[in-house]
Amino acid sequence: MPRVYLDNAATTPISEVALQAFIEQSRQIGNASSLHTYGRTVRKDVEEAREKLASIIGSHASEIIFTGSGTEANNLALKGAFWHRNKDGIARNVVVISRFEHHAVLDPARWLEDFEGAEIIEVPVSREGYVDLPSLEEIIRERHDEIALISIMHSNNEVGTLQPIARIAKLGQSFDIPVHTDAVQSLGKVPLSFKELGIFAMTISAHKVGGPIGVGALVLRKGVDITPILHGGGQERDIRSGTLNSAGIVAFAAAVQSAIRDLDVNTEKVRALRAKLIAAIQSEVPDATLNGVMSGDTLPGIANISFPRTESDSLLLLFDAEGIACSTGSACSAGVQEASHVLMAMGLSEKEARSSLRFSLGTSNTDTDIEYLQTCIKRVIDRARAAYRG
Repeated sequence: MPRVYLDNAATTPISEVALQAFIEQSRQIGNASSLHTYGRTVRKDVEEAREKLASIIGSHASEIIFTGSGTEANNLALKGAFWHRNKDGIARNVVVISRFEHHAVLDPARWLEDFEGAEIIEVPVSREGYVDLPSLEEIIRERHDEIALISIMHSNNEVGTLQPIARIAKLGQSFDIPVHTDAVQSLGKVPLSFKELGIFAMTISAHKVGGPIGVGALVLRKGVDITPILHGGGQERDIRSGTLNSAGIVAFAAAVQSAIRDLDVNTEKVRALRAKLIAAIQSEVPDATLNGVMSGDTLPGIANISFPRTESDSLLLLFDAEGIACSTGSACSAGVQEASHVLMAMGLSEKEARSSLRFSLGTSNTDTDIEYLQTCIKRVIDRARAAYRG
């Protein structure tokens, strides 16, 4: 049976260049914080990787703070900025996010609400999957003195839409409100410049761009202070203590270099595969509908599809039985399926949200993958509908 991986938004296969960089760096002995020759050699490799990454994403090398994941970086941005903005006794307890943020932003925001007295304001989004800028403008105009920070994702992980972060940053700047963006899904897939966005902080992660799992970064503007959430060794500007993952960091930079070098070719290839995938699905299942937009301001490789009169969990298992990996995009707690908060924020009903799957393509996918999917999909949908209980 063929095996087809269509869940690249969850994690990408590690690229060959990143894997080789990881293996070679793993052979190096030494802690990057040690002062002897071994430690200084490893530190040199880490700093070279930091500089390479900075040159690609349009930041200063000193602005990159390495973390263990994108989730950690998001927690650091939200909690660290909230605590720092409130330490002078001025009440800035409002945190503004979008209604369809990834849980790595949504959950830290709700933690601040539960344990630190924050008020969370969620900006509505359109049916097409874009943040409602007039609503955000109104929130800022009315509550700007109380806002600790704004965090809006650069691209949505379930439907792929790109958000107008530079415009949002300008709104924040006009009232001296820091703006953070989770750009984990965007790095290596679309042009991304920290400087041009005008934000105070940005989250990126290695394993979404062909790098290893277990390394991410918060890009934090020079001169900006936030409160650390880890304490210990004073690494990374005394903002993120902990022994640096030198192999992961070097492989991270190698993966991003490779992705950016081939960005135009990869984008064209993946966009074409996405269009072919959507056409193949709709030819076999005419009532299937795309959530989000077909073209325009969207990532090249994400297609979120609703299949009426099905349950997404059943679809996932049926596709897996055919050798095809995709995602429900939903959260599961104690074995109970929950409808995607992203799709419901966009105006889909709970029933529509529970009948949707995310297919996410990457550079390792081929036309043959789509052709195989087309041979399976009608059989999968027919089986799912036969078992559907409404």
